[in-house]
Amino acid sequence: MKIMDGLAKSLAPACLAAAMAFSLAGCGSKGPLDPKDPVSLTVWHYYNGSQQAAFDTLVEEFNDTVGRELGIYVQGYSQGSVSDLETAVRDAINGKVGADHMPDIFSSYADTAYEVEQAGALANLSDYLSQEDLERYVDSYIEEGRIAADGSLRIFPTAKSTEIMMLNKTDWEPFAQATGAALDDLATIEGVAATAKAYYEWTDGLTPDIPGDGRAFYGRDAMANYFIIGMQQLGVEIFQVENGAVTLNTPKEELRRLWENYYIPMVKGYFGAYGSFRSDDVKTGDILAYTGSTTSAMYFPDQVELEEGSHPIDYLVLPAPEFEGGRHCAVQQGAGMVVSKSDQRHEYASVEFLKWFTQPENNLRFGCVAGYLPVMKEAASAQRLDSAIADQGLSVAPKTYDCLTTVFSGAEDMTLYTNKSFQNGSAARKVLEYNLADQAAADRTAVAASVAQGMSLEEASADYVSEAAFEQWYDGFCGALDAAVNK
Repeated sequence: MKIMDGLAKSLAPACLAAAMAFSLAGCGSKGPLDPKDPVSLTVWHYYNGSQQAAFDTLVEEFNDTVGRELGIYVQGYSQGSVSDLETAVRDAINGKVGADHMPDIFSSYADTAYEVEQAGALANLSDYLSQEDLERYVDSYIEEGRIAADGSLRIFPTAKSTEIMMLNKTDWEPFAQATGAALDDLATIEGVAATAKAYYEWTDGLTPDIPGDGRAFYGRDAMANYFIIGMQQLGVEIFQVENGAVTLNTPKEELRRLWENYYIPMVKGYFGAYGSFRSDDVKTGDILAYTGSTTSAMYFPDQVELEEGSHPIDYLVLPAPEFEGGRHCAVQQGAGMVVSKSDQRHEYASVEFLKWFTQPENNLRFGCVAGYLPVMKEAASAQRLDSAIADQGLSVAPKTYDCLTTVFSGAEDMTLYTNKSFQNGSAARKVLEYNLADQAAADRTAVAASVAQGMSLEEASADYVSEAAFEQWYDGFCGALDAAVNK
């Protein structure tokens, strides 16, 4: 943090100069811009493949139209992965030898943006957006971006996502016909767990000469979301943040429900996690369904590849399951764009580009590529999506289209949630991501080994799913979370 403090001090003169420039600037329609003396903007992002191509196309269109008219020229650069981008930003902030200068705009998740904001390195976007501007965006997206101590906006919403369930319809159907399993059972997390147990037992019964070889039915990406949203559905905000200070809420009974509906099915082999992502596990036939981001739809496989051969599969997109009797709440996620603190011309120009990029017709073009949700209220509907596809001749993958329309259809009854940013938030999220998942994976390996040696599943898993086992995990989990927040 000493490096951050030093940076904040070094930025002070620049900030003062920017403030003076702002106060002296004219109030014309083009603000401080001059088409005869265009401002050049650098954008760092983590888009690759089709996402990068879509972004580059929009940047080129902006430069040739609105940008030319206003005097703004934008250049976008992919930094690779999200992790690579965060490293590049930190290196630039800290003045690391060989690092590039800070870009004018960069993609950022809230935790990283909060860190940069603490250094005083982000522009106050509220200076450049009217109340009318702000009201066009989904309220919770704007609220997520208010990470400054005074509540002003620092993160501009550009592309968001939430979670859905993807299902291998082809291999679901024989199981459903044989057992009476219904899609409605998958609406709740408890229903998913019960269905997974039935699937394990059904597949185990297909090979009666090989006991204990049942297959997993379900998995999930992003365990941190399971904790944050699961607890929210049960009426508990696990990270309660006020004025930058966090209070941990870890009531035992609510966390028991999370443990019982993830850890126990994992240990018994009803759930699974094998590859880097659960879409990988669907492809290898290790699971039939998963909960993941809307952006994962493009990775859902068209066929299952087994040792004995492959076969094509169809899919279904379903709403993400919720805890029975809980609130209708889903995760709000996805990086926004932040603007580096510099001078009024660059900051103003940056916001003008972001406003253009998030116009419904442009935002939908970008979001259609990867399952991102548009950020303006008027764009978040199946009708507006269909209009954009027809008017602009867009080519949208069926899985992505079904994913977006599934979310749109349930949006009125759904509350999107993301916790507010706080110091050490990234470390706390890692505890949620790995603590239970790593233990479940290790314990599943031990249980499977015992079953392979002739022990029944119930006998092999008994000690792992006991009350004593839960108490031990609960104490360790709470201790790890507290240590992460207070390190």
